[in-house]
Amino acid sequence: MTPKGLFEPTVMFFGLTNSPATFQAMMNELLRDLINMDKVAAFINDVIVGTKTKEGHDEKVAEIIKRLEENNLYMKLEKCK
Repeated sequence: MTPKGLFEPTVMFFGLTNSPATFQAMMNELLRDLINMDKVAAFINDVIVGTKTKEGHDEKVAEIIKRLEENNLYMKLEKCK
């Protein structure tokens, strides 16, 4: 709480201990059902989608992007393959 209202960080603070594990836990929670179906693997900031058809792949990617946006996360398109 600050004099100007509630302070809510938009980025992770430097020096925060255990931040990679915290971020990994968040990604696991966001993508839990997809990970459990063996279609998606998440490691820190890498998300790998494995499907047998292009249509299925596009659907999974769209679902992942939707979940990230709903949680105020984003991707840099130049880093995506």
